[in-house]
Amino acid sequence: MSDIFETLEATWPAARKSRVGPWEIKEGKGGGKRVMAAKAIDPVGAADVALAENAMKALEQPKLFVLRDQDEKLDSILAERGYEIVDPTLLFESDIVVADVPPVTAFEIWPPLQIMLDLWVEDGVGPDRIAVMERGQGPKTSILGRIKDRAAGAAFVAIHGQVAMVHAVLVLPEFRRCGLGRHMMQAVSNWAAGHGATRKSLAVTDVNAPAKSLYSSLGMVPVGRYHYRIKP
Repeated sequence: MSDIFETLEATWPAARKSRVGPWEIKEGKGGGKRVMAAKAIDPVGAADVALAENAMKALEQPKLFVLRDQDEKLDSILAERGYEIVDPTLLFESDIVVADVPPVTAFEIWPPLQIMLDLWVEDGVGPDRIAVMERGQGPKTSILGRIKDRAAGAAFVAIHGQVAMVHAVLVLPEFRRCGLGRHMMQAVSNWAAGHGATRKSLAVTDVNAPAKSLYSSLGMVPVGRYHYRIKP
């Protein structure tokens, strides 16, 4: 399970990481919680929390921690300090299977087209998150989804080791339940297989029932989970 967290961070990288005592502190530059949350990399106690809090304050970032299954003690410490749970998230994974995609439905394109950037902006994925995509050093691409003669979906995928991690998946609301998400994920698999990946994975918030249903129908299974705690 540890490799999927490594893949998650490698394919959606922080602008900078540093070690402060038992913590890994990330500078996110507006790229979202995944690239800002402090992470315990050694055993921690209540007295260690202030170290991370001060480091995040120095970066002018929220007091935000990521909690995995092995962080149960830290989770309790933060709860006692008034930190609230944010975005419980599941990690899905499956083997990659290559198959045909219907013509003029899903394309791999890098760098993303302006229409894709516009679609992402509509979904809250602005320039700071696009900068995260650009920071990635391994094989990467974006997927454009088309249906009914228009661009209606976008996704970003990057490879770490033999795992392709999918991020920023978007299908416009009016074009959901039309099979476009399925075709886009198949395009991900086909591209990733051509670059040596054998598995694909992604993270989805626990409240996103339609996305979880789609990924389950594609044979993807939960292999891990995490959540954040933030100081109100």
